[in-house]
Amino acid sequence: MVHEIDYKLFGNELQVVEIELDPGEAVRAEAGAMLYMENGIDMITSTGGGLLQGFKRALTGDSFFITDFIHKGTGKAHVAFSAPYPGKIIPLDLSKFDGNFICQKDAFLCAAKGIEINIEFTKKFGAGLFGGEGFILQHLTGFGMAFIHAGGTVITKDLTPGEVIRIDTGCIAGFETSVQYDIQMVRGFKNALFGGEGLFLATLKGPGKVLLQSMPLSRLANRISAGLSHNQGEQKGMAGLGGSLLGGLLSGDN
Repeated sequence: MVHEIDYKLFGNELQVVEIELDPGEAVRAEAGAMLYMENGIDMITSTGGGLLQGFKRALTGDSFFITDFIHKGTGKAHVAFSAPYPGKIIPLDLSKFDGNFICQKDAFLCAAKGIEINIEFTKKFGAGLFGGEGFILQHLTGFGMAFIHAGGTVITKDLTPGEVIRIDTGCIAGFETSVQYDIQMVRGFKNALFGGEGLFLATLKGPGKVLLQSMPLSRLANRISAGLSHNQGEQKGMAGLGGSLLGGLLSGDN
């Protein structure tokens, strides 16, 4: 049984979703996602179904533990969860997707109690193993509200039957289970080696809804890492130059 919940979204680039709970209702979220909660709400942290469930979530980039927030008081109470990095929180009514939706690993933020988070692998293990983010996905099941987070700007594509779109594996935020998913190697040696898009692209074939994200976490992390490395290199260069100048001055004094 999935609990029915009401919600509100706040903010633009670093969003917050506030969940309104009636007595006895509950919402579950990745450990550490909670921003605030009102009196009457209790937290229960567990693996959410045993060690295997915990390991499955860990493989998809989420935490080993999951926390249920249960309203045990009277009246209405609110609990809020914040986005982990700049982007958008996407509400998904899973009942509109036959109770199933596939999303990028680490995309799950929170959901009504009763929604399950499972692991989804690509069909071609060899390609998926080298395909980066597209190899392991999250499979949300249940008939209720779930909330995922996507980085940057979110674009929705409604693919018609047979329509195909090729996407950078990390830029997939989620898609319906009616969409056929595969990972294929980039054609052409120069494209693969110098194209800067990686060796593999995800291929999605309709019909069904596809959600794309313009700035996946991996791309954001790579840009930050490159910037930090560049700054550290400049600092080392300046330090070396300063040391040489100081050495020359000291030698001149002698």
